[in-house]
Amino acid sequence: MLKVSVLVGNPKPSSRTLRIATTLVENLLGPGTYDLTVIDLAEHTEHIFQWPSDYMAELTETVATSNLVVVASPTYKATYTGLLKSFLDRYPHNGLRGVTAIPVMTGADLTHSMGVDVNLRPLLVELGASLPTRGLYFVASQMDHLDEITSAWVAENADVLRLLQPLVQGVLAREPAAQFEGARA
Repeated sequence: MLKVSVLVGNPKPSSRTLRIATTLVENLLGPGTYDLTVIDLAEHTEHIFQWPSDYMAELTETVATSNLVVVASPTYKATYTGLLKSFLDRYPHNGLRGVTAIPVMTGADLTHSMGVDVNLRPLLVELGASLPTRGLYFVASQMDHLDEITSAWVAENADVLRLLQPLVQGVLAREPAAQFEGARA
């Protein structure tokens, strides 16, 4: 069973951004193949700036131990929210190593549509996440077409994700010693 997290940095609880991210997961993964944890950061604002915080450590651990995380934010000042950045700042370099991430951003129009891949993607890469697909930028006025748009994104990107399976199987089939020898060469 896949461990999937949706991390939403919208300051408004239960936002459209949250709905878009969870709909993307539902359209991407088959029913019964994953356990979903939703972290709506708007519900955790009283803890976000507490250092240290066992409460926040539990949330960061949930994301860091996920197989897949959908990281979603509305566009603020041409990039992601400070709320999302504050949460992600809790991770050290490579703190999301081993996690596959899909960045999602929402906006009023297509003006900042590159933000998902130009701004959010590099942050997730810096934290060590693997991002095999392009991000999803969703124009908020298109909510009536949510299933159609997320399904189209899945159709465009699912083949890339499927291609990873033979790669993973090939890497796992190598002898552990051979993996280290190849890394030194």
